[in-house]
Amino acid sequence: MIKQFSSRNVEGFSNKLRGLATLAAGLAALATLSGCDQKNVYVAPPPPKVTVAKPVRRAVTNYLEATGNAAAVNSADLVARVAGFVDSIGYQDGGSVKKGQVLFVIEPEPYDLKLQQAQAAEAAVQATLKQAQLDYDRQAKLVASASASQSVLDNATATRDNAQDALQQAEVNTKLADINVDYAHVAAPFDGVVTARQVSVGDYVGAGASPTVLATIVQLDPIYVNFSVSEADVLRVRAEMRRRGLTYADLSKVPVEVGLQNEEGYPHRGALDYAAPKLDQSTGTLSVRGNLANGDRALLPGMFVRVRVPIGEETNALLVPESALGADQSGRYLLVVGKDDVVEQRKVEIGKLEDALRVIEKGLDANDQVIVDGLQRAIPGQKVTPESASAAPSTDDAAQK
Repeated sequence: MIKQFSSRNVEGFSNKLRGLATLAAGLAALATLSGCDQKNVYVAPPPPKVTVAKPVRRAVTNYLEATGNAAAVNSADLVARVAGFVDSIGYQDGGSVKKGQVLFVIEPEPYDLKLQQAQAAEAAVQATLKQAQLDYDRQAKLVASASASQSVLDNATATRDNAQDALQQAEVNTKLADINVDYAHVAAPFDGVVTARQVSVGDYVGAGASPTVLATIVQLDPIYVNFSVSEADVLRVRAEMRRRGLTYADLSKVPVEVGLQNEEGYPHRGALDYAAPKLDQSTGTLSVRGNLANGDRALLPGMFVRVRVPIGEETNALLVPESALGADQSGRYLLVVGKDDVVEQRKVEIGKLEDALRVIEKGLDANDQVIVDGLQRAIPGQKVTPESASAAPSTDDAAQK
């Protein structure tokens, strides 16, 4: 009896376990079926935000822009034209001097004495000529009265003529001696600044095959600016001159503006004063020169400069921030937000830079929404979320620039 009861209990327990397993499987199946009713849907992120602005419309002047170098109007080496010891130096290294100011004196005594010697010889010859002339006059009267022979008059004539020739030679010698006295006093040929001296007091100079360079003098005011322009720009300038009724003789009426590397804009102003008569065929450019006042010595010979020459009258132009422009192999472009907020790439032709804004000559409309910020998030052909702003720099930004 005990064994039979135990078997029935085991069998009942097994049945209960099987029922529980079936219930668990049913619950799992139900959970699976209910899960199949929920769908996994991909939600795209919103279009990236970009800042857009309409182009700025402003009256601008067209300029011919170039780069060049400043050059001295006059520059000369001061050399010793006579031999001797340097007696004195009459300027401070790097100092300003005036035309005619004596800068170096080269042992003047020997040349002063030679001048005196030449003057004395000239005076002696003058006395000889005077005596020869008196003798000639006397003999001429005697021959006229038949009191002397013609041969005596001929001798008197020859003596007088020789004395005249000797006087001319003596006068030349005096002038040469006077010139050497001047050469012993080396003076400034024009107003300017003199470089550091290359000799000292007591040095012997002026000897040898080549002259001794004592120093160099440079004129700084006014100053030249040399630059080159392309053939196309030459045609534009000539067309503008014809429009204004100007000829080559009126070249000085064409203004030129100059700026240094560390300067904003073009604060130095002058006028053109030379244009080469022909183009350089190897470069296709024309050499041009401007003349500018330089009393403050802001420009020094050899400095790199930026140059612009105004061409034509003011015109209304469209401008965008320089930072909005991109570049690829085909040229410059802008990204604009078009229909349905889709980004478009516009090929443009650019002009000059003015107050951090770039003139757009072709390819842009006044109502276009130009992307000025968030360019890295804007891809042509894709949508964006545009936010409006102003394309013109703020007053604070302009002041910082």
